Amino acid sequence: MPSTSTHKNKNKVVSEESETSVDESDVSGSEGEYVSWVSWFCNLKGHEFFCEVDDDYIQDEFNLCGLSSKVPYYDYALDLILDVESSHGDKLNEEQNSLVESAAEMLYGLIHARYILTSKGMSAMMEKYKNVEFGSCPRTFCSEQPCLPVGQSDIPRSSYVRIYCPQCEDIYLPRTRYQYAIDGAYFGTTFPHLFLMTYNHLKPQRDTRSYVPKVFGFKVHKP
Repeated sequence: MPSTSTHKNKNKVVSEESETSVDESDVSGSEGEYVSWVSWFCNLKGHEFFCEVDDDYIQDEFNLCGLSSKVPYYDYALDLILDVESSHGDKLNEEQNSLVESAAEMLYGLIHARYILTSKGMSAMMEKYKNVEFGSCPRTFCSEQPCLPVGQSDIPRSSYVRIYCPQCEDIYLPRTRYQYAIDGAYFGTTFPHLFLMTYNHLKPQRDTRSYVPKVFGFKVHKP
């Protein structure tokens, strides 16, 4: 599964002198405002499903248990996410730097999948759900029911993200092509269901209605 972004300007500060050379898709913030890697990443086009993971959560080694064996250039990628100067003495070439940027995206995605299962993570995703930032169900009978992101696998690079409708309990493609290539493992198979168990009042009644094909007003029967 290809990387969806490249972080070309680490630790950006937007100023009058550099403003013309900075791509608007890379930076979100007012003039002169520091933009962290996490904010930059979450504000990329197509990354609307992501919430910003707290630095405290990322810095807690317990929360990252097991990820070092899954992500190449793990230490470099973690330093990039946290916007800290690498403590490793090795000087990387351009190709290696590109691999580190790709690894940082993967590492952040896997951290994100864990974070959104916590109370703080769910609270952040709740705001997005209220604002219908994950899209709404395309099924007519669901009346634009807000959806939640879901992965079909917890294994990275095995499937893309989908949106889950709590009303018809089915999954659909995201609304824009920029979101199609986001790895489903960055949201996981558990999130929408645990979210609805936690916020039980948001769970709508399942809609069992279905479209009935008719010819001249008569129901079409299967042969």
